Amino acid sequence: MMIMTKKVEALKYREGNYEIKEEEIVSDETITLVINDTLTRSFSISPDSLEDFCVGYMLGEGLITTVDNIESLELEDNKVTATVDLEDFDIRKELIVGSDCFGGWRTKIDLIDKVESDFTVEGKELVKNLEEVKRRAVTWQRTGGVHVASFINNETEEFISREDISRHVAVDKVIGAAARKKLDFKNSYIAYSGRMPADVLIKIARLGIPLLASNAAPTFSGYSVAEEANITMVGFIRGDRFNVYTHPERVKLE
Repeated sequence: MMIMTKKVEALKYREGNYEIKEEEIVSDETITLVINDTLTRSFSISPDSLEDFCVGYMLGEGLITTVDNIESLELEDNKVTATVDLEDFDIRKELIVGSDCFGGWRTKIDLIDKVESDFTVEGKELVKNLEEVKRRAVTWQRTGGVHVASFINNETEEFISREDISRHVAVDKVIGAAARKKLDFKNSYIAYSGRMPADVLIKIARLGIPLLASNAAPTFSGYSVAEEANITMVGFIRGDRFNVYTHPERVKLE
């Protein structure tokens, strides 16, 4: 596990006084992912849980369909090299590059099936678990500089949390961690910090995860994807209140 924070000196000013104190700030590194020697991507992320990130990124972008497609995953310094066994990988690779460059999220959502799941959750559980998400965000508590995402499955009582400077990568990391444990996506949900734009909802949709919960706001692109992909999107979970923006039938209210 790489170091998530570093200590530096800072001049702290307050009410007319200042002092030099040691402060803890979040680390960030440029990580390069190379898949099958033909697809290279670089990311500025927190240097932790990199294997989870790579698995989650490949799943969320549709580059693989299951963790079993991965033949090898090697980490050396700030480079991760993955080999995947998938006959149509080259086609999948071209689709992701093409939609990133030209079509954006509207092209990606056209390739995603609707989420089919009978999953439901109590509204009061969402409130309680967002507090648990914050409690587990150790790096955020120390630095204020990261997002946190949690994968929650009630049947197995799994509650997996990962942190990162990027909200997208935090989601990738927690998806990868859950996939490596072979957890059931269709009966789980993700709770995280940060806005809910289209690209995050598309990751959720590809994996069949039925619900995304956040303490922050949606964007219209995220709302559009959630509505079309049959995902329940819950935002502004703060205190004992929240908004359900799409497919509210999955949230049980007293």
